[in-house]
Amino acid sequence: MGDGEVAEGQVWEAMLTAAKFKLDNLCAVVDVNGLQIDGKTEDVMPTEPLDQKFEAFGWHVIKVDGHDYEEIANAFAEAESIKGKPTMILAKTVKGKGVSFMENDAGWHGKAPNDEQYAQARAELEATLKELEG
Repeated sequence: MGDGEVAEGQVWEAMLTAAKFKLDNLCAVVDVNGLQIDGKTEDVMPTEPLDQKFEAFGWHVIKVDGHDYEEIANAFAEAESIKGKPTMILAKTVKGKGVSFMENDAGWHGKAPNDEQYAQARAELEATLKELEG
């Protein structure tokens, strides 16, 4: 789920229920990018510190770089080993990462690029991939 979605009451009710019933086979992930459709989460409905809140609700919390696949895989492995409580993975990300005109721009939430923007975004992402492949 997204960090904007976490402001919804039913999310917290589910968190309480999962902890009460010690659902250690449950692992949830929050995409923590600080943005939602209406703007910055801190302006719309502040929810931080998420880690402390989920811990207080009885969850095991793991914080990761949401762009690092190895960290994410390790977090899921750790979650599998936790007994007696559910696990929450907080994945810190950058909305639109790698696309210059989309990064950290809430306006791109739920909006598709036009053909020209798509071509530019694809070119930027392909250039980054080539860089990474070395």
